[in-house]
Amino acid sequence: MLGTAKMGPNRPGRGSHVSTASFMVASNTRGRGVGRALGEYALSWAREQGYAAMQFNAVVESNHVAVGLWQALGFRIIGTVPEAFEHPTLGRVGLHVMHRRL
Repeated sequence: MLGTAKMGPNRPGRGSHVSTASFMVASNTRGRGVGRALGEYALSWAREQGYAAMQFNAVVESNHVAVGLWQALGFRIIGTVPEAFEHPTLGRVGLHVMHRRL
């Protein structure tokens, strides 16, 4: 397996017009475009399903590769929750909330 993605509504009910997605990429395939392909697929899927936007609730701010990928795919950082993630070597770091209109 190279990677996987899970997509769906970000919130139930009145927030269900905004989608979200979670991703995992196998460590031995990083840097080969797997994350980009999954991200592009998730955006395409969300458009086809009629979502108005996509939001990621927790992108670790020190994960510069992921942050850069999502920004390259049109996402903006709309806020950061300080010290919300316990990084194994950096200690507490922030979690970005990222958003993109579809």
